[in-house]
Amino acid sequence: MSEITREAMEYDVVIVGAGPAGLSAAIRLKQLDPERSVVVLEKGSEVGAHILSGAVLDPVGLDALIPDWKDKGAPLKTAVKSDKFFYMGESGKVGIPTGLMPPLMNNHGNYIVSMGNVCRWMAEQAEELGVEIFPGMACSELVYAEDGSVKGVVAGEFGISPDGTKGDGYEPGMELHGKYVLLGEGVRGSLSKQVIEKFALDSGSDVQKYGLGMKELWEIDPEKHKEGSVVHTMGWPLGKTAGGGSFIYHLDNNQVYVGFVVHLGYENPHVNPYLAFQQFKHHPYVKELLTGGKRISYGARAITEGGYQSLPKTAFPGGALLGCAAGMVNVPRIKGNHNAMLSGKAAAEAAHAALEAGRASDTLETYDTEVREGAIGKDLKKVRNVKPLWSKYGLTASLAVGGFDMWCNTAGFSLLGTLKHGKTDAAATQPASRHKPIDYPKPDGKISFDRLTNVSFANTNHDENQPAHLKLKDAAVPVEVNLPKYAGPSQRYCPAGVYEFVKDDKTGEDRFVINFQNCVHCKTCDIKDPHQNIVWTTPQGGDGPNYPNM
Repeated sequence: MSEITREAMEYDVVIVGAGPAGLSAAIRLKQLDPERSVVVLEKGSEVGAHILSGAVLDPVGLDALIPDWKDKGAPLKTAVKSDKFFYMGESGKVGIPTGLMPPLMNNHGNYIVSMGNVCRWMAEQAEELGVEIFPGMACSELVYAEDGSVKGVVAGEFGISPDGTKGDGYEPGMELHGKYVLLGEGVRGSLSKQVIEKFALDSGSDVQKYGLGMKELWEIDPEKHKEGSVVHTMGWPLGKTAGGGSFIYHLDNNQVYVGFVVHLGYENPHVNPYLAFQQFKHHPYVKELLTGGKRISYGARAITEGGYQSLPKTAFPGGALLGCAAGMVNVPRIKGNHNAMLSGKAAAEAAHAALEAGRASDTLETYDTEVREGAIGKDLKKVRNVKPLWSKYGLTASLAVGGFDMWCNTAGFSLLGTLKHGKTDAAATQPASRHKPIDYPKPDGKISFDRLTNVSFANTNHDENQPAHLKLKDAAVPVEVNLPKYAGPSQRYCPAGVYEFVKDDKTGEDRFVINFQNCVHCKTCDIKDPHQNIVWTTPQGGDGPNYPNM
């Protein structure tokens, strides 16, 4: 659509994504210079609509950015009071003594939060400083300068018909240009993915690894509620089929977050992460907690798990990757929001220094150095071997050897060096003929639920009068390759029921159907498809899930 003429607006800094990273960058830029023009573009219908995270928040990032956040009414109300780890069997559990774990695993001083609500509050702080925030503005394209640097984005394009032509109400959107463009899109962001490829930002790093996180918000019996309680589990029902674990966080108002993470490097294409999550809730310990309660919300999101060795270069000509757009999750801690905030702050400081020096559109090398050598890099480096140990040798090795390595890294050294991850999650998928199908229990409608029912609790919505935002590089691959070779894994790895294989009534042949209206923007398909044949792109602005209190 290069022939389209669009109006352009000029800013000092353009930020894509109103998550913790993007909002931190915006706030810090205005703290450093109130006269700087800063804009934040958010594809969700409102700030926080697409934010899904555990979340137990380490406030170190917020402390650095807004030291008086308590006085300003930040929604960090539920301090962690107890911290437990369990290894789960099918009918029982074994406690893992927290005293055996390195200090970095301690949740003392952290808070159980809704990151969506934290981001809504951060947006208020940003707007008070003069930041312009535009929700419902999906960024569909990057704009490049003549020298090849990134100079802006296209946002707010509406009215494309399902066949790709311009409809009657077509709006071309606008180009928003910045002296620097900061990408805080989160995991597997569509623009971030393009930038990483164009500038070969990952040429010196290991492959990126991912997990799929699914989460439900429950209101439970007040007598069972323990405000401030944090529980993590490993083991059943995943066993040897996949790595992962769960979290159960008791926030206020008799509410509980119940979440389940499945590492996407699993080999067996019969694995169904969503049904494993539903099965987990029938463990006696979890079922007893949830019985008599009601589910309020559901959502799903991919998680970057590659860690220190998988960090791409975070600065490129004209901008930078923030937070999970680069991958800054500390996997054993199940935390990344603090690093996202620190990265936004660091990028803002690097951009401010460059602008003060009269520079623009170059590479913010000082930002990349700070990410690797500062607090973020130190946080990730200590735990860098846990994920590859888990992927290659299983849970027991990860607990024993990985735990020992974390203790060594706490003391400043590692006997293991830096381990490699090996294959991408897509390449890890093996032919279905090498594995047995998995018989998952049918959801009972009380504790466990079918996907489509649960998706309705994500409040997701997409205008049907637009092209599907889930693109196939080759339309023949799903039926001709993925179905016979891998038993059609997309119908299982998607936690929202977007993909299905349907028999044609007349011919009896299989047909691949994409129900893009169900999409909760988790990006799993973009990550796990064996041939990387599915490309996730942004739908028009405001479409997608609307997560309340998640």
